[in-house]
Amino acid sequence: MTEFWPRLAATAATAALLLTSLPAQAEDAQIELWDGQRALGHIADLLKFTPRSMGEPGHQKTIDYIKAAMAKSAAEAVLTQSFAAKGDDGKAIPLTNIIARFQVQNPRRIIVATHYDSIIKAYRDPKSPDAPMPGANNSASAVALLLETARVLSVSPKPNIGIDFIFFDGEEGPKSLGAGDPTWRALGSPHFAANLKTYYPVQKPEKAVDFDMVCDKDLKLQPEPSSLHSALPEVKKFWGIGSQIAPQAFSPEPTAYPISDDHTALMQAGIPSFLVIDFDYEPYFNTTQDTIEQCSAQSLETVGRTLLRYLYTP
Repeated sequence: MTEFWPRLAATAATAALLLTSLPAQAEDAQIELWDGQRALGHIADLLKFTPRSMGEPGHQKTIDYIKAAMAKSAAEAVLTQSFAAKGDDGKAIPLTNIIARFQVQNPRRIIVATHYDSIIKAYRDPKSPDAPMPGANNSASAVALLLETARVLSVSPKPNIGIDFIFFDGEEGPKSLGAGDPTWRALGSPHFAANLKTYYPVQKPEKAVDFDMVCDKDLKLQPEPSSLHSALPEVKKFWGIGSQIAPQAFSPEPTAYPISDDHTALMQAGIPSFLVIDFDYEPYFNTTQDTIEQCSAQSLETVGRTLLRYLYTP
């Protein structure tokens, strides 16, 4: 899932900015409704569909699961964007992005995104490199994050901004190997970005936040350099809120290198966008050990409650 760009050093000035504290919000009662155990339940359900890669039966089951969960929420519309991308072999690859819209009439909008497709095989596993890769963290964790966030929003006061939850397809690339593919490229988010006017005919979303790999027991979230370039005020806000909720999980030091993910296409389309990811997931990354046993309900709550407060923060 990611592509590495040249190494960038963290700066003291950036670190100082991200340590700025933010006031507690009146919506704390709603924020505390965000339940890490419920999110873990979604991960357990999604793992039943493994492999969830493009073209596999579990892929469509995952689409159906996400659509059903969002239909139970207060989303006013649950839409699918179906299309075909060309694979490296020239063959067409069918894909489906899922868009669940809250407060459709609100002209001010934010995208909250992740991907739902998974790696086809555990290519980094020292014993079983051809076995299915469960993808509890690298795939299911951020889907669970969005689903639980949508549930809490459905029983809470409306934020002052409309929210589009987007579940991108094809983030693991045309071979469904993510970082294991030297010619990796995301598929679903670039297509969405190229067709923004379908969903935003008048004005673009004000901002976007993309989540990936957020359930690690030893959660350490660092700002991603391209995100700092694209959306510094929003990164500052998110990390400031997170440092109040779980200071040990939010580091002000940026990652040593930029990471390309679904936020990349959104920022290239002119939407200030940032990525929330804990990419240090050794020794489980893209192995058969990326299972629910490696996931933490507390880590999920940390990110989920930070996201909720961020959505309510002007």
